[in-house]
Amino acid sequence: MMEDELARFDKSINEFGNKFRNTFSDTRCQTVGLRDVFKDSIEALAEKLSVKLKEEEQMIEMFLEYQNQICRQNKLIQEKKDALLKLITEVKDKKQEMEVLTAKIQDLKEEYSRKKETISNANKANKESLKRLQKSADLYKDRLGLEIRKIYGNKLQFIFTSIDPNHPERPFMFSLHLNEARDYEVSDSAPHLECLAEFQENVRKTNNFSAFIANVRKAFTAMVYN
Repeated sequence: MMEDELARFDKSINEFGNKFRNTFSDTRCQTVGLRDVFKDSIEALAEKLSVKLKEEEQMIEMFLEYQNQICRQNKLIQEKKDALLKLITEVKDKKQEMEVLTAKIQDLKEEYSRKKETISNANKANKESLKRLQKSADLYKDRLGLEIRKIYGNKLQFIFTSIDPNHPERPFMFSLHLNEARDYEVSDSAPHLECLAEFQENVRKTNNFSAFIANVRKAFTAMVYN
């Protein structure tokens, strides 16, 4: 009886050992399989991560290069902006200078127009005076032996004769014209008369031209007899 029980116990122990060995063997195989799968997964993941890191590095490099390009573009834009502002300032300055120059030119044109009108009026007045003097030429020639000639520079030359009894044809002369102030101006007397400046001043004050001519003739006559 005891032997039977021991036999059954040995049998149970052996069955348990076999089951344990079988289970351990299966578990070990499964563990090895899982380890290989895990290892493959880790390697695949590592490869993917490596690829991803390379892509990220490329993206970072591209981003940095793009950022540098933006910086260069911004610098170029700022330089062009500064150049444009400088050009605008220069154009404004030139415009102001042009406006000032245009105003000066306009003032000069107006001044020239006024002077031209003044000169034109003076020339008209001179011509009218010369005409009046010329009309009197015949009268002076008949009564005073006076000839009036128009010479250079809108001047009139007054030539007296019949003053020197020994030489009736001997000329005594002076020149006269109207200056810009429309005053009589006497010059070029031959022979020279010291009193000619005084006569000029008197005719400017009195505007008595006949008396002036008479006084000049008297002065030439006095020179002959003295």
